[in-house]
Amino acid sequence: MPENATDLFHYEGFAPYQPADGEPYMSPAQEAHFRAMLEHWRNALMEEVDRTVDHMKADVTHHADPNDRATQESDIGLELRTRDRERKLLAKIEKTLKQIDEHEYGYCKVCGVEIGLRRLEARPTADMCIDCKTAQEQKEKQFN
Repeated sequence: MPENATDLFHYEGFAPYQPADGEPYMSPAQEAHFRAMLEHWRNALMEEVDRTVDHMKADVTHHADPNDRATQESDIGLELRTRDRERKLLAKIEKTLKQIDEHEYGYCKVCGVEIGLRRLEARPTADMCIDCKTAQEQKEKQFN
């Protein structure tokens, strides 16, 4: 198991998809592969959320020492920020699963070209091809 649930999840039997000769892009088998990856990732994140809730319930110690109290509050704040990022990631995973259901997964939302299996293996929630994503990041960099 990775150190945290947001790490890539190729650790549990998710080898990169190897399309058969002549297999069309985003075939039912490919969609099933990415669905399984995303569902596994979602489940790992949900387990992490459950652990956080249990940990916060169990760790409601009131420290008399201000330094101990500050450390505990800092740890809780960090954990809550992490869970917030994971909550946003869960929403993105759900949106991606819906795209698979609608057979719209794997195509750039900007230009419509294939995102590519290797990019989707690295970032299964990607919704832009590398060219459009790079252009978007360059525009954002110019305005910041």
